[in-house]
Amino acid sequence: MNKGPIGIFDSGIGGTSIWREINKILPHESTIYLADSKNAPYGEKSKEQILQLSIKNVELLIKKGCKLIVVACNTATTNAIKELRATYKIPMIGIEPAIKPAALHSKTKTVGVLATKGTLTSALFNNTSEIHANGIKVLDQVGTGLVELIEKGEVNTAQTKLLLKSYLEPMLSQGMDQLVLGCTHYPYLIPLIREILPNSIEIIDSGEGVARQTKNVLQQFNLLNSLHYDDMEHQFFTNGDVSVLKSFLRDDKVSYRAQYLDF
Repeated sequence: MNKGPIGIFDSGIGGTSIWREINKILPHESTIYLADSKNAPYGEKSKEQILQLSIKNVELLIKKGCKLIVVACNTATTNAIKELRATYKIPMIGIEPAIKPAALHSKTKTVGVLATKGTLTSALFNNTSEIHANGIKVLDQVGTGLVELIEKGEVNTAQTKLLLKSYLEPMLSQGMDQLVLGCTHYPYLIPLIREILPNSIEIIDSGEGVARQTKNVLQQFNLLNSLHYDDMEHQFFTNGDVSVLKSFLRDDKVSYRAQYLDF
């Protein structure tokens, strides 16, 4: 199984931010990425719909020979990871908003979380907040419309900036000094966010932590690609616009294949 690829899925192109961190820390691993753009955003769907979409993605990645699966979607993790782990034997890595480091670093004891409705209303998110944000004021903000704009490649537009300002400025006025990005699409908005927020606000996303956990689990199960460095490959599949997916990968200095797949 050591040569098998790491499987990664998200409700679109957002999880490429996670893929990038994984590739950085595990440069000798092959990867298969599924961008379920046709069904984005997951955050507006019911728990049952999110679970069924997650099952579809997991089964496709297993069929393609993946040795481990990263659920690179906060909404899918918070709504479906428990059921996925109970159903499949393959190791699964999830992702959820990084409330713990934000709470630890906050001097104003006020933390902002920008995420989808599906993430913010999940039991897992609320349990995590209760455990790690005791004595901390958590400002939840649903980022309605942001995923759709990013999926269209509209990352640095006046419309996107205006929408972001409407979400961030009320949290800033309430004393937020930490902003948690609770959706894997949102790291692509960091340059815009930096234009809106003062430099004193720390922006936290989960990408690096997910990559470290992926490496730890591969080591734990003896699944690291430690012998076969020459034949690794990166495959990206989307059921949306391939050109948009490629535009988010254009600055990555690795060879890859990106293609349309109806899944």
